[in-house]
Amino acid sequence: MQVRIGVQNVPKEIVVETDQSADEVQEALAGALAEPRGVFVLKDRRSGRVVVPAERVGYLEIAEDERRGVGFGSQYA
Repeated sequence: MQVRIGVQNVPKEIVVETDQSADEVQEALAGALAEPRGVFVLKDRRSGRVVVPAERVGYLEIAEDERRGVGFGSQYA
């Protein structure tokens, strides 16, 4: 799934491809916001991590992967 993170005072958003579920991402942010000086950590698909101070997260957009058909036959299924 694709997660877009808007960080306060940063003009460009962070885009992360992750294997975590939408609920896991949302819980990770909620947990980080509950702690003083909490840090939001998101694992990407290439075994890397994105680390953002939770208090600086402006928005979080979670988009499920779309299953796309291939070829002309997929439009008739």
